[in-house]
This record gives sequence, C-alpha cells and structure tokens, in this order.
Amino acid sequence: MSKRFTKFRFLLASVFGLSVFLTLAKIAPAEDVSDKPYKILTTTQIPALGGIDYVTADSLNRRVYVACGNAVSVFDLDTYKLTGTLEKASGHGVAVDPENHTGLVAGNPATFFNTKKLEAITTLPAPGADGYLFDPTTHHFFILSHRAPNVLVVDSKDGTVVGKIEAIGPDGSNAAVEQGVTDGEGHLFFDIANEHHIAVVDAKTLKVTGHYDLGEKGKAPAGLAIDTKNHILFAMCRGGSGGTPTCVILSSIDGKILTTLPLAGNSDGAVFNPRTMEAFSSHGNGTLSVIKEKSPKEFVVLETVKTKTGAKTCTLDTKTDRVILITREPAPNKESKEGRPAQLLDVIFVGR
Repeated sequence: MSKRFTKFRFLLASVFGLSVFLTLAKIAPAEDVSDKPYKILTTTQIPALGGIDYVTADSLNRRVYVACGNAVSVFDLDTYKLTGTLEKASGHGVAVDPENHTGLVAGNPATFFNTKKLEAITTLPAPGADGYLFDPTTHHFFILSHRAPNVLVVDSKDGTVVGKIEAIGPDGSNAAVEQGVTDGEGHLFFDIANEHHIAVVDAKTLKVTGHYDLGEKGKAPAGLAIDTKNHILFAMCRGGSGGTPTCVILSSIDGKILTTLPLAGNSDGAVFNPRTMEAFSSHGNGTLSVIKEKSPKEFVVLETVKTKTGAKTCTLDTKTDRVILITREPAPNKESKEGRPAQLLDVIFVGR
C-alpha cells in the first residue's frame, strides 16, 4: 500500500470522525438545570441618586428599567451593563409597551417617553401614583394608587388618559392597590392591601366586575402573579400587623381558594414563569420564595433563595428565566455631595 494512499485514508477517517463529533454535538440535549437551585448569578452596581421601588424587564427589547430618584436607569439584559438614562423622570417604576416602544414612569407627574430614544414625550398628573401595569391586549398602561382615582388608564400609543377606575375596593370603597396582572383574555386583577381582596376589572369597559375575598387566609396582599394557562392567581400576602406572610393560591375564574403556602418574608412583588411553572415572591429581608406548580391542584415551596436586604420587588426575563431584583447599599468609603453616606444601586440577576 502506497504512503500516499495511507495518508489519504487517514485524512478521510479524520474528517469522518470530526463530522460525527460535530453532528453529535449538535443533537446533544442541552443541560437540564431544572433541578439546580437558584442563586445570584451577577450583580450590577451604579451610584444611587435617590430612592427606588420597582424594577421592569422588557424581554423583547432586552432592557431593564429602574426608576431611581429623579431619573430612570436602563440596563442591558444580556450584558447587565448600564446603557442609558432617562433624566428628570421621577417615579416608583416604569411600565413598558415593547411593541410601540413607549414607557410610562409611574410618578406624579407621570412621564410618558420613547424607550428607543429615552426622551420624554409628555407628562400627566397622577395623584398618589405607586404601582403600574401594562396590558398588551388593549395597549393600555395602568397607574395604581392608594387614593382616588385608584387606577389611572393611559393609552400606550400616545400617552393620553383614556379612563379612570374609582373606588375599586369592595362596596365601592377607596383602596390601596398594590399590584396588577392581566390574563390576556380581557380580565385584569388588582390586589387590594387594605381590604384583603382581589378586584376583577373588565379590560375594555374598565368596570369592576367582581371581588375575590381572601378572608383570614391572606392579609395585606402586595405581590400578585398569574398562570394564564391554568387561570391561577398567586396572591403574596404580608400578613398584616403581626400576621404570617402567606401565598394564597386561587382560581382567577371564580376566586376559589385552592391552597396557601408560607412565604419567607413580607412580599412586595411577584412574578410567574410559565416555562418553569414557578411563582416568585420577593421580600425586603433578602429572600426570594420559589413556589412550584406541579399541577393545577398541587403546589409546593420549592426553595428560598438568599438575595440581598432590601430587594423587595422583582421582575422576570422570559427569555433567560432569570429573576431580577433591586436594592440599595452603602458605597464603601464614599460620601454624597450633601455629605451623607453615598449609596449604590444594585441590580441583581438570579437564575440557575
């Protein structure tokens, strides 16, 4: 056998082997991380120039919005870096319409802005502004308040006020509205902390159509999440004065309570991940409760994740399944211009 033929056969075998390896590599299943515990993957820090409350992820356009003091800081969901700032826009948090590239800072006044340019378009009065909601079916922003009007409704295309929801509490009472969710089928749900209820609202008529009483099972609901496929609400309750923090799980169709589970702290934010079938509740004591929906009738506390003190609100990146939280902490050996201890804004990314 000639040396030339031997070399050719060796080369052919090498190419074939490489081809098989690459093929197997392509069809090899991705690593299953579903049984791994959640943990802090990374934390981005920038100087904090004021107070914070909520955090919002725009998974489609790969951005995270944090209202801090008199500005909104915008971070990249993939690099975790600060990418821009909306100046002179004070508020508790930001509602975002990913398709129309608009946002609304929930403050008084509320700032309606272009998310691509990070430029304010207009402002509008929003007394008592606190939480917020974006409903993609109606393209409406909702600003939630603890005073009348309890909910202010804004068109996400042009920033005009299109309606108000007054006295959303039971029997027409005023209410402390904390968080809202949409089922994508024309129904909105708002938890009412001072009345221990979930209010049901028609997304088109903006009329209250019902109330789900949590009774003694859940006091002071603050976080609210929804499994739209199985029509299940997760009401994360602080427990009220001296009460026990509890997750009340109920039907979004008729309000029937399915079960309750303990939380690791007083909730101020909640999200549901339909891909992992998990609900998350964030707490100011630096914990994140993870609740697994094993079936529409079976739920368990999967784990309690250690985050950071003050990380009481959260949002979800639906592309990476990462939960994002925010808090502030002292900046080492630094003082602000006013002579007070300087603060850092922490944007915390939790995943598996």
